[in-house]
Amino acid sequence: MYKEFKKYIEEQDLIKKGDRVLAAVSGGVDSMVMADLLLETGSLSGIAHCNFCLRGSESDGDESMVKNYAAGIKIPFHTIRFDTNDYAKLNGISVEMAARELRYEWFEKLRTKYDYDLIAVAHNLNDNVETLILNLVRGTGIAGLAGMKPKAGRVIRPLLFATRQSIEQYADVRNIHFRTDSTNAETKYKRNKIRHELIPLMKELNPSVEKTINETALRLSGVNELTVPVISGIRKKIFKVKGRYTHVVIKMLKPYWNNIAVMYELFKPFGITGSLLRDMENVARGRTGGMLITETHRFLKNREELIISLKEAYPEGPYIVKSVSGLLKCPLIESSLMTTPENCHRINPSGHEAYLDYSMIAFPLVFRKWQPGDFFYPFGMKTRKKLSDYFIDRKLSRFQKDKTMVMETDGKIAWVVGERIDNRFRIGEKTQKILVIKAKAD
Repeated sequence: MYKEFKKYIEEQDLIKKGDRVLAAVSGGVDSMVMADLLLETGSLSGIAHCNFCLRGSESDGDESMVKNYAAGIKIPFHTIRFDTNDYAKLNGISVEMAARELRYEWFEKLRTKYDYDLIAVAHNLNDNVETLILNLVRGTGIAGLAGMKPKAGRVIRPLLFATRQSIEQYADVRNIHFRTDSTNAETKYKRNKIRHELIPLMKELNPSVEKTINETALRLSGVNELTVPVISGIRKKIFKVKGRYTHVVIKMLKPYWNNIAVMYELFKPFGITGSLLRDMENVARGRTGGMLITETHRFLKNREELIISLKEAYPEGPYIVKSVSGLLKCPLIESSLMTTPENCHRINPSGHEAYLDYSMIAFPLVFRKWQPGDFFYPFGMKTRKKLSDYFIDRKLSRFQKDKTMVMETDGKIAWVVGERIDNRFRIGEKTQKILVIKAKAD
């Protein structure tokens, strides 16, 4: 195992001479064997252990054992406790995903703080196969079928070549102590169900199914490397990023409508799954205003384009502001100040800054979402205009309209935030005080 370990590290160029490696050690057989092998190669510089507080005293026992191991070999030990269940509920994700996010974020903080070069995690060949099958069941593209990479950024997987059986044999020969997670046997978790029920069935068809699937993943990884630049080139030609929005020219998509693989790869970063591809195509071919919402993004048909934005909560309001100083407490406002015409040498015409005659302002101010029927006198105009008509003139998309807020004073709209002030509140010859308000950028 040691020779295979060194060979794999050299072939994959995982660790260079002098690299300081931080090993993520849970206390299970995989991570304890990895720590032992890294120690033998002279690369082990630190051990990190996460206590996810999911198994009570069992979790505490894991932490204690890893701590004692690190002390015995005189290697720096780092540990942390996470309230994983609360984090999962707060972020609306699974416990498994919560544990993943928490640990990798912490590992990177440790790496930076203590000047480690690499973070080693103990995924093995069986883990890779289980991940590939899990992705296949959920629905995935080529990248999902290519499995885990031996190296991703600063994270390395030096045991990816080894089967779980060979790791356990090495632990037995070396008399390496480890702890067994009791939840590994529970088939309520999808990965465990694959491990304990699906793969044994597949072995009846092919006793070497794990190695076969792993070899397939390696080949697909090579295909993926060829595919990535092609997809990237198509995306660069068709997708145009403008601020917070991505614009897609629909007619340029038509050559790829019937190529499900290309369409999936193009839109996968925006939360499009296989089942949503047809829905997205229907929106693109439909009337202006059609919308599709994925778990992460919003798609809007706007004339000849698809406009994609992050799925984020738009401000709702209303926000009541009782004084000039209170403006800074409004989540829409970046800054505010009082000045005089003598000191106001430059007026920014951008809609994100409002220059208002203070004598016309009556507190409290109300920041609220625009409503049908709202009207104002656009700056420079003496006639009133409905906001709905103003939006049409400005060719604002539904996304932009949905997030538009107005500032109201004494029942009148003084500012369409981020767009234009009302002409009635403009600075004039008789203005003595000027209220300058700057909205937060989109």
